[in-house]
Amino acid sequence: MDGDVSTSLIRAAGGVVWREKDDVGGESRIEIAVIHRPRYDDWSIPKGKLAPGETDIEGGIREVFEETGFRVKLGRPLGKVRYMKHRGQVVRPKIVRYWAMQAESGSFSPSREVDELRWLTPGEAEKILTHDHDRDVLQRFVRGPVLTGSVLLVRHALAGSRSDWTGSDRDRPLTEAGWAQAEELVRLLSRFEVQNIISADFLRCAQTVQPLADAIGLPIKEEELFSELGYPGQEHETLSRLRDLGAALETTVICSQGGVIPDLVELLSLEDHVDLMEASNKKGSVWALSFEGRRLFSAEYLPPPAVD
Repeated sequence: MDGDVSTSLIRAAGGVVWREKDDVGGESRIEIAVIHRPRYDDWSIPKGKLAPGETDIEGGIREVFEETGFRVKLGRPLGKVRYMKHRGQVVRPKIVRYWAMQAESGSFSPSREVDELRWLTPGEAEKILTHDHDRDVLQRFVRGPVLTGSVLLVRHALAGSRSDWTGSDRDRPLTEAGWAQAEELVRLLSRFEVQNIISADFLRCAQTVQPLADAIGLPIKEEELFSELGYPGQEHETLSRLRDLGAALETTVICSQGGVIPDLVELLSLEDHVDLMEASNKKGSVWALSFEGRRLFSAEYLPPPAVD
């Protein structure tokens, strides 16, 4: 390999931006946004480097808006692409995460970075794209459902020690750091256009999603099934409830506990043959579950927000 290899990782994010377009005959078809970058003279899927402190999702949505002019609704994850970025004599590793993103409003204006945008059928887009890794991401989109229901399964944020708490465990609250996590989760969860918020009937779970509820003006509905006391013995009922929520083609946030989430995610993945690329369950973390009907289609682990 020519050039000096640097271990400094470039993190970037983007999306397959799509819309429904009515044909002359009245039938709808899917169109994909493909952009031309004069600097590289290539056709690509919109993406860009993350700004300091940005999450992958925040950066992906921002970059898509800056390059296309469209505000989007976040859909299912499309995985990540790794490759080596050549710039002069320096070669650096680059990782780009992608999501399906439905265009909702906006319009394209040419700029120095992007001088043309075309709305193309998936087949046309595949032919015009310059890079193999972009075609791979497009194929991931094409092979799956266009519309999915989403369940964001949140483990409650940091709470005080159970051994130090003298009251009922249901009433154990978030710590100061936990509240900071809950506030930071708003930045992430609000990107999904949430329609429903559910919490286990434990104070720390409700507190974790309270800032989100306040920010987007939705009530919190408590459900015992998603608590460590309600789940044992009702695993089938809880799983069925989760599938019903996923089939609704809406986005639902559920705040639950460490004794529930890993088992639920594992049961879903085993029954529906979905590989879990990562498996963790830290406080303040999120499992983003995408459903095709009542079937789990994909699962992505989002680590907890960092707080001081």
